[in-house]
Order: sequence, then C-alpha cells, then structure tokens
Amino acid sequence: MRKIVHRHLGKVVAGAAIAVAGTAVMVGITLPGSAGADESDGGLGAGTSQQAGQQAGQGQAAVQPGVVEQAPAEGEKGKGRDPLTDDEMKRVEQIAVNRQLFNASENVEGERGPQRVSVDLAEPETNELDDPNAPRRADVTFYDYKDDTLVTKTVNLDTGKVEKTGTQHDVQPPISRDEMIEAAKLLIADPLGGGLKADFKDATGKELTSPDQLMLNSMVYRATPGAQPAVLDDCGEHRCVRLFPKVKNGPWIDSRDLVIDLSARKVGKLG
Repeated sequence: MRKIVHRHLGKVVAGAAIAVAGTAVMVGITLPGSAGADESDGGLGAGTSQQAGQQAGQGQAAVQPGVVEQAPAEGEKGKGRDPLTDDEMKRVEQIAVNRQLFNASENVEGERGPQRVSVDLAEPETNELDDPNAPRRADVTFYDYKDDTLVTKTVNLDTGKVEKTGTQHDVQPPISRDEMIEAAKLLIADPLGGGLKADFKDATGKELTSPDQLMLNSMVYRATPGAQPAVLDDCGEHRCVRLFPKVKNGPWIDSRDLVIDLSARKVGKLG
C-alpha cells in the first residue's frame, strides 16, 4: 500500500530531493502563496487563465496547417497605464504574429505558429515618463518550439504597428497555462507517469486520463551538469518543466522527481 506522506512545506519550497519507490507520493501540502494551485505564478486551476515541436525526428510532416488572422477591430481600449483590456491583448497578439513568424515557428503542440507566453503592458520610453498622452504599448512574448527561441515584440496600440522585435536563446520565462496542460498530457501518457496515475486513483477511485482532472502548478527546470539523466541534459536550452499536480478538492501529488522536456516531448526522472 502506498502511504500518504505529510511533508514540511519548507521542503517543497526548497525542492529537496526525495526518494520515491515505484510511484509518486501523495502529499497533503499547500504550495507557497496559494490555497489552490491556480493562485500563484505558474499555477493553473481548471478553467482559469494566467497573465504574468513534435518529438524530435518527426520533422515538417507533423506540422499542422493554419492561417494568420487579420487583427481585429480595436474594441475596448484602456488609457494611460491602465491594464491591457482583453480586446487589446487579442489585438496585439494578432498584430505581432505576421505570416513570416507564423509559418516559420511551432507551438508547444507542434502545430504551426509560435506559442504565446505572455502579453504585458510595456514600460513607457524615457522621454515619455511625464507625458500623459504617451502611446500605450504592449510586449508580446512567444516561444518558438521549432528552434527554442524566445521572441518578444513591442506593439504600439495607437498605431497598430510592431516597433521592436527581440529574439533570445537559453531564456526560459514562467510556463504558460497551455504549456502546463501539454506537459501534463505528456506525463499522463508516459510510462513514468504511472505513479501519478496510481496515486490519483488511490485518492479518487477514478482513472486519471486528462489534465482537466487536476489543478497544476509548475516550475521551469534547468539542467545542472551531472545532476540529471542524459535525456534531460538539454533543459535550459530546451523548455523543461516540473509539475506540481493537485487532485481537485484533494491532496497534492508529489511528482518533483519527474521533468517534462516540452521541446523534445520526452519525460525524464531525476535520481
């Protein structure tokens, strides 16, 4: 029989190594800053949103077709330093993804088009700090799983034009909601996810078949020389995540020893 192990919260915060024999260990804990997993950075509750390539070797044949939508009408607009409205976020994302970027990139599911990570109100230019009529801008951040590139575009909300574009490698922002869902799908489908599914069944009496049955929190994982199996050595260059799943209205399930490489679509286990 599996034991429900109650661990001190500090060990979870520190990410201390734990021994897991054959299955993940259910732990009755609350992660820092949240009574539910959807309340902290990197968290995901069912039905909530977050503000803040196919497996190697499958190639272009796996990429699904798609289209670039025209930017929608302006819709509801904010003023000054007001938070971006839903209409503004939708509009700037579609402005930022031109046909070239769309056709040349892949999202977390291996489909055409970059993976949106975040949309945030941009800081004003230095010479605009005291200008009450300074233009509103948004920074739209995407992750391109085709070549593990972080792309940031600054869109002027007044003109509807992209003013800046930046690309970076080996930069890993917090995991987005859609990326957490895909990571959970990969873990559930992988043999290494057997312990997670067994503990879920112990807690609920039901089979775990979908991320919708869980509340999720996440953390980016970066490889440290000699600290992980070879399958995870590219984490940091690749986009890798550790999940902290919670049974809805139930315990957290400790899966800290499992890492999902979203770029390679593989799961590895830490020693």
